[in-house]
Amino acid sequence: MRKKILSMLLFALPTLSFAQELTIDQKIEEKFKPFADAVSSVVFYPISIVGIDVPIVVILLLSGALFFTLYFKFSNITLLGVAIRATSGKYDDVDHNSVDEMAGDPTPGGDIFETVKADGVIGEVTHFQALTAALSATVGLGNIAGVAVAIAIGGPGATVWMILAGFLGMSTKLVEATLGVKYREVGADGKIYGGPMYYLRKGLKEKNLGGIGKVLAGLYAVFVIGGSFGGGNMFQANQAAAQFKQLFDIESGFIFGIVMAVLVGVVIIGGIKRIGRVTEKIVPFMAIMFVGASLIILGMNFSIIPEAMGQIWDGAFKQTSVVGGLIGVMIVGFQRAAFSNEAGVGSASIAHAAVKTKFPASEGIVASIGPFVDTVIICSMTALVIVVTNLRSNLFTYGNLDSKSNVLLNATNQPINGVDLTSVAFDSAIPNFSILLTVAVILFAFSSMLSWSYYGIQGWTYLFGKGKVADITYKALFLVFVVIGASSTLGSVIEFSDAMIFAMVFPNIIGLLLLAPKVKVELARYLNAIGHKKPK
Repeated sequence: MRKKILSMLLFALPTLSFAQELTIDQKIEEKFKPFADAVSSVVFYPISIVGIDVPIVVILLLSGALFFTLYFKFSNITLLGVAIRATSGKYDDVDHNSVDEMAGDPTPGGDIFETVKADGVIGEVTHFQALTAALSATVGLGNIAGVAVAIAIGGPGATVWMILAGFLGMSTKLVEATLGVKYREVGADGKIYGGPMYYLRKGLKEKNLGGIGKVLAGLYAVFVIGGSFGGGNMFQANQAAAQFKQLFDIESGFIFGIVMAVLVGVVIIGGIKRIGRVTEKIVPFMAIMFVGASLIILGMNFSIIPEAMGQIWDGAFKQTSVVGGLIGVMIVGFQRAAFSNEAGVGSASIAHAAVKTKFPASEGIVASIGPFVDTVIICSMTALVIVVTNLRSNLFTYGNLDSKSNVLLNATNQPINGVDLTSVAFDSAIPNFSILLTVAVILFAFSSMLSWSYYGIQGWTYLFGKGKVADITYKALFLVFVVIGASSTLGSVIEFSDAMIFAMVFPNIIGLLLLAPKVKVELARYLNAIGHKKPK
């Protein structure tokens, strides 16, 4: 294992040497852009629908989500109550203890003396901590910036399709989190190792597809490492630093990156237990702050809400000139939701695998809440606030894009990005909200880096072995990239990193489709244990 780590470090030395020049943006673009473009063009290869290029990966995500929703008989709706109760700890006694039948029991399944109670559940975090750790990776800048651009480009109607895609994604999360727990491994030190790498290798081996499973698992591990360094780290640090620099009118983000790296390091050194303890406090605070501010704005504009809802409904189901009509609006909404909640990417199953439970499906059901909170609640709140404030203040014209750069323009035809648009929308109702938005962006970025560091190290240890050397090596590299991300403008690196994240979809979805029957068995087993009516 040490030889593997040494080889990896030798391979990484040119990259780290090169990183010393990362503040010179033009050199980064010149040397890295061709490679980033090549990777991105493969992962995000598009199919043209009504004149709109839609990446195949998004179609795959949505198709998989629709299949799982039908296959599990709309569990995203029928089991929502169970998910909430399980998250709150109502079924913890069932999750942590079980009644196993003794040999020769004449009344199997009964609760009389012929049975024995078995304890000793494995796991490192609670249902709630696992959920917040997973949510911290998806509830982030996409909710603040990405949704704003999607609504501005696709029109108010994109909101409806975004919500629908969020509901469908709940079913996918149920499948991947259940498999994450079912096929997890426990290290000698008691740490949990799980996620797509393990259910692809072990699950497909059970179906006599061991060779394919190993290849897919290895590819996934590589992709999750790349995604953790880039989209889950550098992009987050870069955008947080950008908001910080804008608010305080400073040029360099280096010091900010150092401080952020120290804070991240203090948390991730403690592993998933400390990450869980931190995210269970940060994520609810972030959600309450953002949703609370949204509700204040909606309350201040209560009289406009019916008109805004009318625009959203009409835009979703009636022909419009924005982005190619009804199908175009639908695509924009679906695409935004898919990129926001990451259902099908498989990353969340890594965090959910660490939960304390004897029933894999218990965490699958809890995980299904993720897309509901991320997309159905938070993204929808952002969209509704923007539609309402635009009605009142005429901030921009839907679909008003620069013909050359394809960048959104505001009411005075000046370029505006997603964070700026959200900031303007909130500032128009709550003076100086941009200060709170900066805090939100930094917290979103911080929590995302925590979870992605855990995802990345799981891929790292899968490839290079479980041990302190591998652990420290990965975490040191991760913290270096926090500083790099905060100090630089890394357009091509971010493009590459996002491609790595969504490249995870291809091996993951294959595994989910092949292993769905095993999830159905686990789901019936858990529902029977808690006394819930089995799905027919």
